[in-house]
Amino acid sequence: MKQPGQNPNHPPAAPSARSGANGSAQNQVKRGPVTRSLTAEERRRAQRVLVRIKVQIHVAGKANPIQGQTHTVSENGAMLVLDEAFPEGTKFTIENVKAQKKVDARVVRPPQTTSEGALVPVEFLSPSPSFWGIFFPPVVN
Repeated sequence: MKQPGQNPNHPPAAPSARSGANGSAQNQVKRGPVTRSLTAEERRRAQRVLVRIKVQIHVAGKANPIQGQTHTVSENGAMLVLDEAFPEGTKFTIENVKAQKKVDARVVRPPQTTSEGALVPVEFLSPSPSFWGIFFPPVVN
């Protein structure tokens, strides 16, 4: 049925990036005539690098640091492999053993348990792009 003011030769316009399913333009990408949601990889703030770096986790109130390693790293944080899982929101200091650098971080999501140990996702509390000693190219969408 024809609506008033509707051109019968042109169907109604598809939702724009600003009025997408989730209502957020920054979660939409237009490629030619098609607008789609960004993938998780495209939404990332920084590139991730799969690399094993030895770390020590210093937790307030614990006498000894916890030994671990990275699973993936970015200029904003890392996915750590630890023997101990920490709940979301936990704050601690990560020490890059080889570089002898330290940075404060917090757990951003509940950890996942794997055969390697607990995968603990962390983000740095302050920008530390050189903490891992890796150059991260800018994210381009």
